[in-house]
Amino acid sequence: MSRSVLITGGSRGIGLATARALQALGDRVAVTYRTAEPPADVLAIRCDVTDAAQVDAAFKEAEDAHGPVGVLVCCAGIAKDQLLMRMSEDEFTSVLDTNLTGTFRAVKRASKGMLRARTGRVVLVSSAVGLRGEAGQSNYAASKAALVGFSRSMARELGSRNITFNVVAPGLTDTQMADKLTEAQRERLVDQIPLRRLGRPEEIAATIAFLASPQAAYITGAVIPVDGGAGMGH
Repeated sequence: MSRSVLITGGSRGIGLATARALQALGDRVAVTYRTAEPPADVLAIRCDVTDAAQVDAAFKEAEDAHGPVGVLVCCAGIAKDQLLMRMSEDEFTSVLDTNLTGTFRAVKRASKGMLRARTGRVVLVSSAVGLRGEAGQSNYAASKAALVGFSRSMARELGSRNITFNVVAPGLTDTQMADKLTEAQRERLVDQIPLRRLGRPEEIAATIAFLASPQAAYITGAVIPVDGGAGMGH
C-alpha cells in the first residue's frame, strides 16, 4: 500500500538514499531541504526546521500532494565542531535547535495526523557519536544522544495508537559531511571501525526502510547502530 512519506533533510546523503529506497517500495515521498538543491524527481519542499511555521507549511504541502503523512524520517541536521573551550554558545545552541528541537517540531506536527489515523512510523537519525561521544563534537553528540530519550518517551506516549518510534545510529558514512574531513582525519576514524571502511548511505537507508515497514510493526523504542561496529558496547 502506497504511503505518504516525509523526510526532513532529504536532498542528499542518507536522507536522499532513504527517499530512493522508499520510492522503490512504491511510497509517495516528499523531502525537505534548506540549501542543497534536491533532485528533480522527488517532491522537494524548502524548509528550515528551526522555524515552526516553515515546518507546518512543509507538512501541508506534502499532505496536499500525497495525503496525510504516515511515515516521518528525521534526517535534517548540522554540525559545528569545536573544542569546548573554544565553542561559542551559538555554536552549541544552534546545533541543538536544528538536530533536536527541529526533530521535536516535525514529530509534533506529524503526530496530529498519525493520531487521527491510529497508525504511523517515525524514524529518527541519530549518530554513533551520540552513543560513544567524540572530542570536539560535544554539541553534536548532545543533540544526537537526546534523540534517543525523546524517541523512547514518544514510543511510550503514543504506542497505544500503533505509532512506532525508532532510532538509527549511523557511524561515519560516505556523505558530504565526511568529505570535509582531511585524509589524516579520515584514516584515523576508519582505523577505529572494525569493518575498516565508511558506511554507504544506501546501507543506512535500508535499515530505515525496514523500520518503516510492516515487518517492523512490533519494534518500537529501539536504537539500531549501522556503524561498522564503531559504537559496540554503547
